[in-house]
Amino acid sequence: MTTNTDGRRLTPDELRQLFLFEHLDNTQLDWIATRGWAVTHPAGDTVYTEGEPATCFVVLVNGTVSLSRNIRGDDVELSRTDQQGVYGGATQAYLGDQVPQLYLNTMHAITDAEVYEIPAAEFGPTIRQWFPMAMHLLEGLFFGMRNSNNAVAERERLLALGSLSAGLTHELNNPAAAAVRATAVLRDKIAGMRHKLALIADGRLNGEQLHGLVELQETAVKKAANAPKRSALETSDAEDAIGDWLDDHNVSGAWDIAATLVAGGVDVPWLEDINACIGDLDLEPAVRWLTYTIETELLMGEIEDAVARISGLVGAAKQYSQLDRGPFQIVDVHELLDATLIMLNAKIPQGIRVVTNYDRDLPTIPAYAAELNQVWTNLIDNAVSAMQGSGTLTITTSLDPTGDCLAVEIADTGTGIPPDVRPRIFEPFFTTKPVGEGTGLGLDISYRIVVKKHHGDIRVTSEPGDTRFTVVLPLQERH
Repeated sequence: MTTNTDGRRLTPDELRQLFLFEHLDNTQLDWIATRGWAVTHPAGDTVYTEGEPATCFVVLVNGTVSLSRNIRGDDVELSRTDQQGVYGGATQAYLGDQVPQLYLNTMHAITDAEVYEIPAAEFGPTIRQWFPMAMHLLEGLFFGMRNSNNAVAERERLLALGSLSAGLTHELNNPAAAAVRATAVLRDKIAGMRHKLALIADGRLNGEQLHGLVELQETAVKKAANAPKRSALETSDAEDAIGDWLDDHNVSGAWDIAATLVAGGVDVPWLEDINACIGDLDLEPAVRWLTYTIETELLMGEIEDAVARISGLVGAAKQYSQLDRGPFQIVDVHELLDATLIMLNAKIPQGIRVVTNYDRDLPTIPAYAAELNQVWTNLIDNAVSAMQGSGTLTITTSLDPTGDCLAVEIADTGTGIPPDVRPRIFEPFFTTKPVGEGTGLGLDISYRIVVKKHHGDIRVTSEPGDTRFTVVLPLQERH
């Protein structure tokens, strides 16, 4: 929108009829009368458009207009009025270059409407000159609120980080505790192996028998590493068979040993091989020595699994935080989503099933990875909260129908978003959560990250049992 000089001038008396100008003195009214133009817009016309340079301060003279905002691709009406003197357009002109001078909304003419347009470049400095104290107060209010919003947003991020850190600590504690426990038991078992080795190597076994026993030990290690997965019934039957065999050969504590041997993949024919190698006289020390071998191998497997789990969690934390990477980079959204799910695992109740439908053929994209992870965190956390402990969380990636964007859809089976609430969900500080449980900034932050920083879009559809937030991100960097 540019200043329209084809309209008519308003006289000071006409301007005084507009409540916005009614208390100005004659000099001020004369200034406004010589700077602005009254322009008529036919019904359906757009007076100015959100996001374009704010070149004019606009005052309604007569007719009906509406103000709207573009929210996730929808033109959402905020207000409608026929009150003479209401204003819009370059409402932040008094701040000058301290803020981007863009239209914050769109004005539509609902009926034929006449508006008075004053060039923002002249209006802003003049208002500061006329009302210096008021401008100081307004400026303080504006920047004070912005700083307050930033502080609360930072608090929101810190709270989210604290919650994620607590969850990560819990996730790390489980494999770490398992590794510590397995290490302590392993130490005892190795001591037992040394003792049993002394019993079977006290001269009663010849070299051929010892050699055969060592080969059986190697076989035991391989069996333990490749032990089959058995059902509870199969495990019970196998333990019965081995326990009976050990009892028949006078091995004490047969049922304790049987459980370990079955876990290590041992069967009765293998026990027969021990007996054939050693003989009944030294069978029990040999069996117990080989049982210790199996136990140590199983414990080392537990330690390996625990350490791998810890390494995976640390890797996910690094992927999530992006601490070792540049802020803007080429990323695979699937890696970011998986890292976020790992970080949030402790916060997802057992009753919620997580389903991922990934299109692995999607290309990588340029993005601020750590900030996208914050978007996933906010959307997943909201979805989990909406399901109240049970339901299905589905994350789907696909190519957007436009072909130049990819889409990440996060869907839940919760109660849905009421129609009267939906237009407000991206507003700062708006929340439906109880006091103390939400700041109302999660979706606002997500919207700004996706739309303002990545030049993408967030769309939402909702009905009871099916709410879907779709994040659309460009495949190529946009400016």
